[in-house]
Formats: sequence, structure tokens, C-alpha cells
Amino acid sequence: MASPGLSEREKAGCREILEFLGTEELMALTDTVTNRLVHPECRQEAIHAILVYSQSAEELLKRRKVYREIIFKYLAAQGIPVPPSSEKHLLIDHVKQHWSRQLAAGPSESVERKPKAKSHGERQKSQDDIHDLGEEFCQWFFELLNSQHPLGVKSEETWGPQHFWENAKMKFCYNTLEKNMEEYVGAELVSLRLLSLVKEEYLLFNPNLQANGLKCVMSRHGLVLVAVAGTVHRDNVCLGIFEQIFGLVSCPLRENTWKIKVVSLKIVGQNALEPGMQMEKPSIKYKSSQLQEFYDGKELTVFEPQKC
Repeated sequence: MASPGLSEREKAGCREILEFLGTEELMALTDTVTNRLVHPECRQEAIHAILVYSQSAEELLKRRKVYREIIFKYLAAQGIPVPPSSEKHLLIDHVKQHWSRQLAAGPSESVERKPKAKSHGERQKSQDDIHDLGEEFCQWFFELLNSQHPLGVKSEETWGPQHFWENAKMKFCYNTLEKNMEEYVGAELVSLRLLSLVKEEYLLFNPNLQANGLKCVMSRHGLVLVAVAGTVHRDNVCLGIFEQIFGLVSCPLRENTWKIKVVSLKIVGQNALEPGMQMEKPSIKYKSSQLQEFYDGKELTVFEPQKC
């Protein structure tokens, strides 16, 4: 057996990062790290084996199964801002620097991130958490979608129906020379239609994640609604603006995992504007109450049991 190569601080940090992985990914990573010598029966056994058999924190973080997006999510959860386009090795450097600063600060200044009951005042701050979730989701989603462009920077994560609920729905409205509307039901069809926009129609989406381009709320059913606006490009040409609303539902079997339940995408091309009109800066004009009513009242009146 390999001698443990991680310090206690590195073990704690790596444990937090590994919690972002799905159970199947953890089991596959355990096989790789232990050379299939250990067969864990649950997530915690898998994480323990990975930490014990890893030679160093850097070796573990460089593993293919520890996706760049996972490390980015960890840094975001720690409150460490990094450019969404940062390469994996730069994110690893940020993680190591963060751990070094915590060690230098000493135990009295370190913050232990454990779930705890929220007071009434803390609950009022939950809207900030929802906004952070929405911003992080948009950074992940559009980076992954744009990476499917034939000339895009490839992502370590795979695009596919696994990011959607099986009964996901999508409405796609586009107004170029004339108005069109398409509807799709099912994770496979929704995933393929979005993929075709980038892979076959060569579109690239540039979301505006500033205050006026992103709005996030949680419905009374626990659905997180993320509305984002931005510009659509092909090559070096701006074709128009888009407005996209996502309905996200958390997966009860995977902690910190949200999957897409509903998608509403609207694209307005510059050639659809009347003569003399100029393209507005992409922004979300819906009020929070309108977003909640939109899905609570029309799209998601019934919630079926979900399977991860």
C-alpha cells in the first residue's frame, strides 16, 4: 500500500472537492487510484480510499476524473474568485495557495464549512446564495455548451442528456426573418437540440452575467429559476441577442448536484429588427414574481418523483 502523502489540511480540502463528484465518478476514481485493489460500498469509503492511496494532493487534483469544473466549483464555494476560463493547472495553483494561506493563518482563523441551522436573519440572505448558484451554473453551462463548437476549446466534461431530467422540456423561439417556435420533451431530445445549435449551426453564446443580465429566484416548490440574457455569435459576427430561462431541480441522491428540468430559449436576430431600430443591450426585464408565476402557474404544476 502506498504511504499516505497528504497532510491533514490537504485531506480536508481534497475531501471537500471529492464531495462534488457523483457516486459513479467516485467509484471509477477509486479504481484508478487503488489499481482496483479496494472495492468501497459507499461514497465515504470511496473518498477515504482515494485520500489514503493518493501520493500527493497535486497528483489527485490532476486526475482526469477531477474535472476542471469541479475545482472551479470548490473555489467558488470557498469564496475565491477566479476567471471562468482559467485552465485546470491554474485552478490547482489557486487551491494550493488557498490551503497554504489557511495553514499560515492558524486554526483560530480557519473557517470550517459544515451545514448548520440558519437563523431568521440568515435565511433572508438565501437569495444571495440562489444568485451565486445561478451565476455558477451559467458559467458551467455556457462554457460546456460552447466547447462543443467545432473550433471551441474542448472541455474535460462531456455534454449529454445526463445533465437533464428524463422528462425535461424545452421551448425554443427564434425570430430572424420570421418567428418560429419549437418544443422538445425528454433529456435526449433537449440535449441534442441545444448541441446542434453550437455543433451544426456554429453558434456561440455569450451570456451577460452582470446584474441586469442575470436573475435567479427559487419557486415555492424548490425549483431554482435562472434567467440569463446575452449575445449570439457566429465567427466574428454578432447575430443577435438571446434570453434563456432554466428550471433547475436538485438531485436527492447526489449532494450539490442540480439537473435541468425546463429550458426556455428565445433568440432575436438583428435582421428581425425594424429599419432604424438598434439592438438593445441584453438584459432580463422579468420581475422575480413573474419568473415564479411563469413556471409555478404554467409549466410545473405537478412534480413527478425524480431519478438520478
